[in-house]
Amino acid sequence: MINKTIGEYKHVIAACKDIFAKKTKDYGTAWRILRVSSITDQIFIKAQRIRSIQEKGAQKVPENVSDEFLGIINYCVIAIIQLGLRDDQRMEISYEELEPYYDNAINENLDLLQNKNHDYGEAWREMRVSSITDIILMKLLRVKQIEDNEGITLISEGVKANYQDIINYAVFALIKLGITDIEP
Repeated sequence: MINKTIGEYKHVIAACKDIFAKKTKDYGTAWRILRVSSITDQIFIKAQRIRSIQEKGAQKVPENVSDEFLGIINYCVIAIIQLGLRDDQRMEISYEELEPYYDNAINENLDLLQNKNHDYGEAWREMRVSSITDIILMKLLRVKQIEDNEGITLISEGVKANYQDIINYAVFALIKLGITDIEP
């Protein structure tokens, strides 16, 4: 089963990376102006929209929930990249220079997914997408609290670990929604 999960994961991530590449070529790296806490808030808005649509059973803006999960993944990767480029003040960075950062963040995440899937036995496959959304929101609230505490934690994982978990949960939601046939 893990090989199936890895294949599905890679397919979803290929679609995310394609979106990231195209948006970087369209907009450049305008996101470099954002503080990491602002990226957290952007992810929170997307997750809250998903929850609102799930609760109401309807939506007025035509962007679908799957697109929001894809956006959550890419914003989490952007946050991880921003953390890694904390001392780099450049606003514009080429896609070719950013691509290894993107790939590194995803490869670390895939390793994390494999380790957690080993220990948890793919329990996520029995979860509801609405529960996955709630867990993403909870993790975002944790990140916001850590950010408000200036990154100081007593026992908890840091913000990067929470972003990594959010990426994996968003991928799981997309797999559960049947979004493994999206064009990478």
